[in-house]
Amino acid sequence: MKTWRRLAIPYLIWGSFMLLLPMLLIVFYSVIQPGNDVATFRFSLSSYVRFFTDRDFLLILWRSLKIAIETTVLCLLIGYPVAYWISRCSQKTQNLMVLIITLPMWINMLVRTYAWIGILSEGGPLSIVLGWFGFHNVDLLYTEAAVLIGMVYNFLPYMILQIHSSLTKMDPSLIEAASDLGASPFQTFWRVVFPLSIPGVISGITLVFLPAISAFFIPKLLGGGGWFLIGNVIENQFITVGEWNFGSAISVIMAMVMMLLMTLVRKADRKASKEEKA
Repeated sequence: MKTWRRLAIPYLIWGSFMLLLPMLLIVFYSVIQPGNDVATFRFSLSSYVRFFTDRDFLLILWRSLKIAIETTVLCLLIGYPVAYWISRCSQKTQNLMVLIITLPMWINMLVRTYAWIGILSEGGPLSIVLGWFGFHNVDLLYTEAAVLIGMVYNFLPYMILQIHSSLTKMDPSLIEAASDLGASPFQTFWRVVFPLSIPGVISGITLVFLPAISAFFIPKLLGGGGWFLIGNVIENQFITVGEWNFGSAISVIMAMVMMLLMTLVRKADRKASKEEKA
């Protein structure tokens, strides 16, 4: 046991310097303000007060939550049927479909998002297809729809894979028993399949919502600066404006929001697991 603990020491050191120390620095910067002298500083919560008293920043936070919720709902509505269909296929077909879904993830997310600029731009493939159906001169790029398309495209595989993993672990005899007892296909799905897949659904929601609420380059590229989300505000404060204190305060606020959401999701996951065992 002591040997295994010693093997964990390098990871603890790495985690302390690469994970814990940056977080502590962000918290430190968020509660200080520069003093009269360059080398001095003073404790202050003015950055937090500024965020919660400025209507524009609260509006951006609400917009970020709205976009993240819409992305998560769309991923769930699209991902669950796809994951369910894949789980009903043969093992060979499942492996092929999972490979097809994960294949785009081998390419950098930034490159994939850049590709959507060409697809959604005027005269692009999607514009041409819409023209066949009579929809001419439709502005797709630099709109909320473009941001949602980019978000769903990038985060949908996480939802599908989590739900598929949960569905494949399900005991097929439970479905057969429900059918033998006279349950219709819809009743079998709603009372047997869906409740047992809730842990996968919750995991998928977590993996989609958390990165969606803090995304910054997807709205920046596909929104054209017109859809300024909370991730863009943090980037702007650190890189453009140079107000590290205020940027750190926003980062801490978002970290607290994410921790709260993760706690709620974990409680829901535990509740679903207890109901599944019962």
